[in-house]
Amino acid sequence: MSVLVTDTGFAPAGPVNTVALADLALHQGAVDLTPTDAPEALCAALPALHLIRIAYPAFSDGRAFTLARRLRMMGFAGELRALGPLLADQYAMLRRVGFDSVEIPDALAGRQPAAQWRFRADWQAHDYQARLRT
Repeated sequence: MSVLVTDTGFAPAGPVNTVALADLALHQGAVDLTPTDAPEALCAALPALHLIRIAYPAFSDGRAFTLARRLRMMGFAGELRALGPLLADQYAMLRRVGFDSVEIPDALAGRQPAAQWRFRADWQAHDYQARLRT
């Protein structure tokens, strides 16, 4: 099982019917990407997609941040979900680049409770520019 993290806290991550990029023709509105996938491969399918999950193999692998930003710049308006062992400290940056939610393993949710994630839910105020404006 896994936990879905949003600005409001934790919720159970229900089953999602996604396909890998290689099986894009079989999608039912949701696709899984790896950090090495090219977002341009989704151009024709973007209007029909409602969910894109981007896997993080490790919290230290930042390639998915760029992938998410590129998808938003291409016009994807559906849900972007980060998937993997991410840290609560990364939540503000995940939101800034375009992610709507984060799916983390149950064990990680046990070590980083919802309060730690919610603390960073005001992600627009947690940057140096906001602090300089005050």
